[in-house]
Amino acid sequence: MCGLAGWVAYDRDLTQHTDIASAMTETMACRGPDARGVWSSPHALLGHRRLSIIDLEGGKQPMPVTEGEDGLPVITYTGEVYNYRELKEELIGLGHEFRTTSDTEVVLHAYLEWGEHFAERLNGMYAFAIWDPRTEELLLVRDRMGVKPLFYYPTPDGVLFGSEAKAILAHPEAEAVVDAEGLAEIFAILNTPGHAIFRGMHEVVPATVVRFNRRGHSVREYWKLESKPHTDDLDTTVATIRELLEDIVERQLFADVRVGTLLSGGLDSSVITALAAQVLRKQGATEPIDAFSIDFQGHKERFQADTLWGDPDIPFAIEVAEHLGDAVKHVIVELRNEDVLDPAVRRHVLRAQDLPISTGDMEHSLYLLCKALKERVTVALSGETSDELFGGYTWFHDQEAVELETFPWYHPWSKLGGMDALKEIGLWDRIGLTEYVKRRYQEALEEVPRLEGETGKEARMREISYLNITRWENFLLDRKDRISMAASLEVRVPFTDHRLVEYVFNTPWAMKNFDGREKSLLRAATSHLLPQSVLERKKASYPSTQDEVYVRALREQVKELLADGAPVQAIVPKEAIQKLLDKPVDSYRVRAGLWGVRAVMERLVEFNTWAAEYNVRIEL
Repeated sequence: MCGLAGWVAYDRDLTQHTDIASAMTETMACRGPDARGVWSSPHALLGHRRLSIIDLEGGKQPMPVTEGEDGLPVITYTGEVYNYRELKEELIGLGHEFRTTSDTEVVLHAYLEWGEHFAERLNGMYAFAIWDPRTEELLLVRDRMGVKPLFYYPTPDGVLFGSEAKAILAHPEAEAVVDAEGLAEIFAILNTPGHAIFRGMHEVVPATVVRFNRRGHSVREYWKLESKPHTDDLDTTVATIRELLEDIVERQLFADVRVGTLLSGGLDSSVITALAAQVLRKQGATEPIDAFSIDFQGHKERFQADTLWGDPDIPFAIEVAEHLGDAVKHVIVELRNEDVLDPAVRRHVLRAQDLPISTGDMEHSLYLLCKALKERVTVALSGETSDELFGGYTWFHDQEAVELETFPWYHPWSKLGGMDALKEIGLWDRIGLTEYVKRRYQEALEEVPRLEGETGKEARMREISYLNITRWENFLLDRKDRISMAASLEVRVPFTDHRLVEYVFNTPWAMKNFDGREKSLLRAATSHLLPQSVLERKKASYPSTQDEVYVRALREQVKELLADGAPVQAIVPKEAIQKLLDKPVDSYRVRAGLWGVRAVMERLVEFNTWAAEYNVRIEL
């Protein structure tokens, strides 16, 4: 896992501007603390910051095909290709020679052998750029599910690109301008594929190859979800899912550094931890795998159940660890409110995400958790995407949400009054969220692959699944990547393996929900691994503090937004901010989703800091 940056310009000599490429690359030092490098040529500069995972000595980047050779392709790469050993064997059989044991070199030789269609052969999470001096072309490639981020910013004579927006914004020709559409993306949390918030900047859409040359640029989709008839019976389906998960976890445990897991006590993380322990046992490992959980000081005593949090996580995490015995070493990271409120932590999180889109204390605690992991491991496996695939969220099972003619995740929070705060302060109407969300929803529906003859409930649940996999999951994957990499920790996400995604997406809803519960198939496929209490536990969101100390401290930060000249007043006037402050503290001590009073307060505080630190110009 690393960070990349670069600049292509066809009308100037870039060998005179390596200092700019270095500055762009250095913005991502946290993504790659182990090494740095800049490769230069007349029309292309490639930068790289490395977090060493595989071939610690030989995988340095940017990497040319042959050391000292200027006429062949060069790559700057981040992520992991999990089938690189099989690809390497195939390429050796075709006459290729390798000087390292890294997956980076395999990807580069795959491009040499198969051209841009090599992307179809990769299984992993990755984002990379290849400059080919033979054709003076740049290729930007991103993994199928968008686990690893990659952005680009066209210029009059070329393009800027980077793993994160901050790398591009470090270039003097890039402007941090945000218009009404960018604000709508921020406050509606839409994560529209390809949208990068900043005007003129674009996200490389997952599963695409973007090609730049002197004539301009083109985009090719190398993979997409397709609808196919599912012919397996229930027993075969459960067995197939079990076999896929075992293979996926085994592949993703491979590294030349220590690997651990994130263990919340929910079904998804417990499955990953149990499978990892099972694989390591079979491989004869003599040491347990580290499994990390998070808790808040006094959380158990203060815990208050609601629709998002039915019970605290830690008792279940402890039970899973005990169930797995000496194959797991359980590490509980306990946080205090002072830790979460630390201004330095908040700055790190904002800087990591480049945007004021966090869910407040949940991101801050996640960052602290990742920092704790980094003290013991360099790689961690996590459970994201399971809920989107197997139907874990409440909105899969709430008929009102299913029938709602908008993104279904809006429903549970709107029932809690979660949209009211944005409307009360006038921001909802000011940036036209109703029409914007409606337009983006219709665009997403038009993308859904249809299965011939499928109608009614099954057709609608295919839509719901597609919306979750391609929209909601974008937000969660980006959050996990940015926060973990801010702590120089690589997080791998087994449930995003495209083989599993394709198979489960095409499994009928009646089978996914065969026992009337959420994630029926996953429970059935892993029932032999986990204690019954975890198998029976309902979905719970990532933990959030319910301590009044945190809420009162947040309130004080909101008061600071009333100061003359506060950047946030460009979108929310003083009197609207005062409306939030007039609400009783008890009304937002417990988080009401992503748009409740507390969440909006957090978002406005972050927006104010972000607009100042990034020198953002708002143009409505």
